[in-house]
Amino acid sequence: MNDKIEWLRERLKQPLPGRTAQERMTGRVISMPVKVPENARPSAVLCLLFPLNDELHVLLMKRREDNTAHSGQVSFPGGSYEPTDADLKATALREAQEEVGILSSEVDILGALTPLYIPVSNFNVYPFVGYAKQRPEYNLSHNEVSYTIEVPLATVLQPERKIKTDVTSPVLPTVIRNVNAYKLEDGTIIWGATAMMISELEAILENA
Repeated sequence: MNDKIEWLRERLKQPLPGRTAQERMTGRVISMPVKVPENARPSAVLCLLFPLNDELHVLLMKRREDNTAHSGQVSFPGGSYEPTDADLKATALREAQEEVGILSSEVDILGALTPLYIPVSNFNVYPFVGYAKQRPEYNLSHNEVSYTIEVPLATVLQPERKIKTDVTSPVLPTVIRNVNAYKLEDGTIIWGATAMMISELEAILENA
């Protein structure tokens, strides 16, 4: 396990697969603009890996149904940059602690994935990959999070987990989009920006 984590740490220092890998699992409600708008809101998410039953797991969460742009979606913990944050890495750690109770002191940031702009919410998201030496203890912010999802990373990345499915967004509730997605064994659907970030991580791990 430690060898894999150290390999990933070193790999994240090298050039990333980037948008090409992200686009393998693309699924947008609104088309991508030619360039990121100047008024895009910087934000960050934490892709947390941790060992459980001798397997490397990834933490996801189900957002509360609240009719916002990402209402009810499966995502990584994360949110908007605040002026009090030292940097975007600090944003990812703070949001993870606020939303699901992960202590920042227990997370080892291994590196970052490629930033991803989300047109539907005007977020420019900076994904950070972190590692915790043991399964976190959660304390959910129930006004933001319905529940957490712990899944073996290898399970998420099985070829049969990739599907195409119809989705809608609270922003355009009458519009149905057929998108690329990961479907977990329990039927959970991961699509949109989160699926695109996982796709880049998958491309990195293909050479592990």
